[in-house]
Amino acid sequence: MTSYLERLNPEQREAVETVDGPLLVLAGAGTGKTRVLTTRFAHILLSGRASPGQVLAVTFTNRASREMRERVAVILGRPVEGLWLGTFHALCARMLRRHAEYVGLTSSFTILDTDDQLRLLKQVMELHRIDIKRWPAPGLMGAIQRWKDRGLTPDRITPSEDTDFAGGKARQIYGDYQERLRQLNAADFGDLMLHIVEILRTRPDVLAQYHRAFRYILVDEYQDTNTIQYLWLRLLAQREGFPSNICCVGDDDQSIYSWRGAEVENILRFEKDFPGATIVRLESNYRSTAPILGAASGLIAHNEGRMGKTLRPGREDSQGDKVLIASVWDSDEEARLVGERIEQLHREGNTLSEMAILVRAGFQTRAFEERMITLGLPYRVIGGMRFYERAEIRDAIAYMRAMNQPSDDLAFERIINLPRRGVGDVALSALHSRARADRVPMTEAVLRLLADGTLKGRVRDQLGQLMATLERGRIGLAEAAQGEQIAPVHIRVVETLLEESGYIDMWKRDKSPDAPGRLDNLKELVRALVDFETLGGFLEHVSLVMENDENAGADRVNLMTLHGAKGLEFDNVFLPGWEEGLFPSQRTMDESGNKGLEEERRLAYVGITRARKRALISHAANRRIYANWQSSIPSRFIDEIPEEHAERMGSTSLAREQLRNAPTVFSGQFPLMAKRPRAIESWEQPGRAPRSDTLAPGTRVFHQKFGYGIVKSADDNKLDVEFEKAGFKRVLDNYVQQVSEGEIGADIGTGS
Repeated sequence: MTSYLERLNPEQREAVETVDGPLLVLAGAGTGKTRVLTTRFAHILLSGRASPGQVLAVTFTNRASREMRERVAVILGRPVEGLWLGTFHALCARMLRRHAEYVGLTSSFTILDTDDQLRLLKQVMELHRIDIKRWPAPGLMGAIQRWKDRGLTPDRITPSEDTDFAGGKARQIYGDYQERLRQLNAADFGDLMLHIVEILRTRPDVLAQYHRAFRYILVDEYQDTNTIQYLWLRLLAQREGFPSNICCVGDDDQSIYSWRGAEVENILRFEKDFPGATIVRLESNYRSTAPILGAASGLIAHNEGRMGKTLRPGREDSQGDKVLIASVWDSDEEARLVGERIEQLHREGNTLSEMAILVRAGFQTRAFEERMITLGLPYRVIGGMRFYERAEIRDAIAYMRAMNQPSDDLAFERIINLPRRGVGDVALSALHSRARADRVPMTEAVLRLLADGTLKGRVRDQLGQLMATLERGRIGLAEAAQGEQIAPVHIRVVETLLEESGYIDMWKRDKSPDAPGRLDNLKELVRALVDFETLGGFLEHVSLVMENDENAGADRVNLMTLHGAKGLEFDNVFLPGWEEGLFPSQRTMDESGNKGLEEERRLAYVGITRARKRALISHAANRRIYANWQSSIPSRFIDEIPEEHAERMGSTSLAREQLRNAPTVFSGQFPLMAKRPRAIESWEQPGRAPRSDTLAPGTRVFHQKFGYGIVKSADDNKLDVEFEKAGFKRVLDNYVQQVSEGEIGADIGTGS
């Protein structure tokens, strides 16, 4: 018995020593999956089953690859050379350079970065006379990359896979974009896998070469694989007449990246893909206390789409505090509660760097950032920028500064062409020259250029509208300062400014995946104004907040989203905002139905299992929407946590009673605001109107993406439809239209 095997528990050792045949290791959070994977790699080499170059080891990050290489070297007692170890894309790039001629490239092809990809795509779109303002290039690039992630070359895109983006020309543009890449001897990031999968599909000799080369395949984080990664692995692992020596390590309960293409079904169908596969479950958790594991296991057990496992403590000191579930009055009290707990834990000797606040949406960080600043607690936002540093927030604040202080040239220059108003280099140069010559601010220079007719055409019209919008805002602020109702007016003025300037519409039209989040951040910014009597007071506050740079040493509280926390662990974890609509996300449930809900539950599971010693979950009875309050109900996930592992504090019912008896501030004490609809609530990307009819089971329908199908069942506005080409899907009813037999027959007859 060798020393490296003695360090393993029985489950881990079984996973390491089950060398021949397909193996799926279901590794729960904190169960030592990295140790299993690296020890298995070393065991294959030390037992003489393969040389270093005969093992293909795949990870998702360069960091994971480095860690595996270092750990294997430690076990072997020497550096290992000639390994096929790396990320999916790095390994595919290495393969593609060997066989580039099969896809019309040479071995010296260039891999384009994101900026170059967009620049090339814009050129192709311009040749097709596509209005880039209406159909932004990043949106089309997202569609192309999703096709590539699903292994779809332009000629393989079926009507059910097509999109109406770019006026229905997306597939044609995709084909021309690929042709242009070949002419440039270039590939983008998605091509690295798409091309090599195409080669393995169409060149049996190349596939046979890699079948002979690789005796063993090791895959990390298998639950995060997308379709093209799955196809690549299956091609390499499935060899007729020979066992598939593939070992995949993953956790179906931690599959949380469907929004970037990950398919949890890949891990769920492992036994079907590789008949006779061995399944080993790692359930001994060495990270968290028993109450934390009990809470997480009880929650995730409500998911139906899982292979099933139950975490149990592997540590001797596994007893600890129960998961604390706090009901608070509102988001401000939630931030105060978290701040107080952090201070208390810090006084007791806990380091700030071992504390994390994990939120479902990025806009939630604002309240906690400001609370940390008030308490003088240093913090860092991991995986993203601090709230007031985000581009859309800085843009909106620049609008406020330009309105509040006409001489703020830096703010005005930031917004003058945002959204685009046709202000090119010539117009901007003329503006700067006039401002310097007359020794006036840029806003005054614009007014003078407009007055003397120097600016013409679209630039004149657009800048004239901008100056009028800013002036109306200043008048509104001035009138508010003379009356009694100060606070609500400056909020209304800012909202109007962002709308009439076209800035909100710019993001509503944006087709990129992050546009909805940016609109959420802008809504949160307007909510922040409620705490200040004047716009000037708010802008001064923001300036002070921005001065909170990271000069307080390495010990800081960690703020991040739940998605960004995967793979990390902390002694103390705070999980705020567990309310219906926020978590689970209403947007996710609307788009993906029960499948989306189960992924949200997996996300909750990931959040709880980040904690080693303590976890605090909180939900607010009320959330401020604009200047009014809106009641919230606790997340369904809270009720799914077993009572024996949770301790509750606060009372939602008491908070609701207080809300009913509260003074008029909570029901709209601001009459000036009531004169105008709260347009902030419409700061969403346009959706589709609800149906006025109902679609019963058996109804034939048509979906723009999936084609024709038959409704199998209906759950409120969600339909289960069996599509002729796309198979079984769950869709929203307002995305399908009822069709008759005649219509379907006519379309089939014409080949559509």
